[in-house]
Amino acid sequence: MTASTIDSRDDLISYLHVAMALEHATIPPYLTAYYSIHSTTNSDAAHIIRVVAVEEMLHLTLVANVLNAIGGRPDLTRPGFVPSYPARLPDGEDDFTVDLRPLSPEAVETFCKIERPGRAPSADARLLRAPDGGRPVLAFSPTAEGMRFYSIGEFYAEIIEGLEKVAAGDPKLFSGDPALQVGPEYFYSGGGSVTVVSDLDSACRALRFIAAQGEGLDSGIHDADGELAHYYRFRQLQLGRYYQVGDDPDAPSGPPLGVSWDEVYPVKVSARLADFPAGSELARAARDFNAAYGAFLALLTRAFNGQPGLLQDAVCDMFRLRDGFNQLVRNPLPGSDGLHAAPTFEIPAAAGSDPGASRPAGGTARAVIR
Repeated sequence: MTASTIDSRDDLISYLHVAMALEHATIPPYLTAYYSIHSTTNSDAAHIIRVVAVEEMLHLTLVANVLNAIGGRPDLTRPGFVPSYPARLPDGEDDFTVDLRPLSPEAVETFCKIERPGRAPSADARLLRAPDGGRPVLAFSPTAEGMRFYSIGEFYAEIIEGLEKVAAGDPKLFSGDPALQVGPEYFYSGGGSVTVVSDLDSACRALRFIAAQGEGLDSGIHDADGELAHYYRFRQLQLGRYYQVGDDPDAPSGPPLGVSWDEVYPVKVSARLADFPAGSELARAARDFNAAYGAFLALLTRAFNGQPGLLQDAVCDMFRLRDGFNQLVRNPLPGSDGLHAAPTFEIPAAAGSDPGASRPAGGTARAVIR
């Protein structure tokens, strides 16, 4: 059996920082596909993507709670937190790239790969050599140099085993400030609720929920509450039909689901600021969007560092991202053969702010992207 890559509290903190970056890294691709859809069209696809993106916010919050419980400090503004797209994710023995794409069969295939259930064939196969090539690799081991995990599920399994191992030898592992926990009263996503983490049991429960809601590893197509795992939600877009309880994974029997792939703005895949004409209004809009997204991450950082009421403000900020998206995706990008502009998610370093800065706390946040 492969030796554990987690031996201490510091190792756990390093892994949980990677987990936060991993959970966030799916949000820009989902939002790009979502906001590429023409208004009033593709309501089924838009709803599926929107709900999954909101639940990724829930996952981000759960990881932050585990990190705070063991004395870490969530920071969504640190350099490298937002990957440079395309980024790499594990797909069993191989890996694949995640781009910022408009809604398309290729985008949905990528989403299925992101969420695909994947158990390593053996304990020795959980860790694999990370590919060369310079692209950022997500779900990597921060303590075993050059290694990445077989799947996101195996990545979380490693953290859970590490928590159990370290907690067995450190009775004070869960000594973080309880005031830093985000409770269910501050975030409501519709598909699961926030777990307050105070001990090994609640920490493992939070992380198992993330893996199950994404990949459906333990609960199958539906969980105990009848909610579809993310993988199967995206499979509906490929198979053209909704799942019902009791369905075979490859044979949904619910109502038909149609996708009009042409009712989408043809945005440039993984656009970069260098693609925009220097000094143009479009380039300014792209920079403004990146600054606004950086401010959104800074606000989340403060929410996870003692001001949980700010989640309401963060959700409002996420609503306002729609305008920035529309300014870009509705306009052709000069020199790109008719393709349209899109956010690049190249976040300026100055976008971060002091997590301890004060701001009036808000109330409960129902996280819905509009």
